[in-house]
Amino acid sequence: QVPLVESGGGLVQPGGSLRLSCAASGTIVSIYDYDMGWYRQAPGKQRELVASISRRNRPDYTDSVRGRFTISRDNAKNTVYLQMNSLKFEDTALYYCNARHYVLPRESWGQGTQVTVFS
Repeated sequence: QVPLVESGGGLVQPGGSLRLSCAASGTIVSIYDYDMGWYRQAPGKQRELVASISRRNRPDYTDSVRGRFTISRDNAKNTVYLQMNSLKFEDTALYYCNARHYVLPRESWGQGTQVTVFS
């Protein structure tokens, strides 16, 4: 498994921006063979996939964030990012990083980082 540590969450006003980071810890772990994703879960709601990026660097987004969020990865740094712009109240949630091996049954989750949009 790939130990994952998220960071970058916080409080922001509507229209603001945040950049989340997800780092794979450990010196022998690499995300190279993993498809990576950002999920979020708001209070009382199910966890949903927000954005994903394949090991071949192909991104995908849920409709509600497309055009506002950008997912990227830096395999050399073992890190995945989620740039969030034009944030809305409905983006408030706990954001989780996910790593899924492209062929082996290996999957990891981070502990989550809170994003709160308030005025």
